[in-house]
Amino acid sequence: MRASLIQIAVDPDESINSRRRRAASLVRQQRGADLVVLPELWPVGAFAYESFAAEAEALDGPTFRAMSEAASDAGVWLHAGSIVERAPEAVLDGAADLYNTALVIAPDGSLVRSYRKIHRFGFDKGEATLMGAGDELVTVALPDAVLGLATCYDLRFPELFRGLLDEGAQLFVVPAGWPARRRAHWTLLAQARAVENQAYVLACSTAGTHAGVEQSGHSIVVDPWGEVLAEAGAGEEVLSVEFDLGKVATTREQFPVLKDRLLGVTAPRG
Repeated sequence: MRASLIQIAVDPDESINSRRRRAASLVRQQRGADLVVLPELWPVGAFAYESFAAEAEALDGPTFRAMSEAASDAGVWLHAGSIVERAPEAVLDGAADLYNTALVIAPDGSLVRSYRKIHRFGFDKGEATLMGAGDELVTVALPDAVLGLATCYDLRFPELFRGLLDEGAQLFVVPAGWPARRRAHWTLLAQARAVENQAYVLACSTAGTHAGVEQSGHSIVVDPWGEVLAEAGAGEEVLSVEFDLGKVATTREQFPVLKDRLLGVTAPRG
């Protein structure tokens, strides 16, 4: 499998429409990849809280349309990172208005699945107060792999990944807007989630500085044994890597630690 992680820089001096066009161009350049991944909230910036409401959009809004066309042109599966979603159901039932929502787009440009981030960051401020929490574990069946979806702060909650494992996930995709000051945690947690679930982790963060928060960059691909296959630097770049999906099965067979789970267990299907 060949994957491309687009570690796009979020610059407050660049318009959102300009960044959408630039991201679409970068996606189109990944023709030949099986999977392309963008970071969390890259259109507006993960810490640009004051802009969330103004820049919120529907699932079929401008970010989806731009990414749908790019995925179709490149013929790739695209995890388009996440957007600030304005939920249509909020008008009807008083539910939360905004969500941090990830989009997975097929090579024909259709929206296959969306995932509303479950764990919101902020400790009673920021995202934690401005957005609703998702309540559904989401997996996506690609032709050759089952993806488990998580977003940024979710990486700190291993029980979410155990749930995705039990839904058959072989590869976790984690878009993020991870701060540079906690980059050591980013690398450590990506490796931990890979090792404990014997799965690949593709974790794609933003570069640049927005809302005064320097981003970590250092997008990373980790194999089921916890080995780092590829890691980006701090600036904008495209991290491309090829890996053997068969290593998930062989790792689980050769070191069958998952069979010894005792607490809250259902047998993994992948």
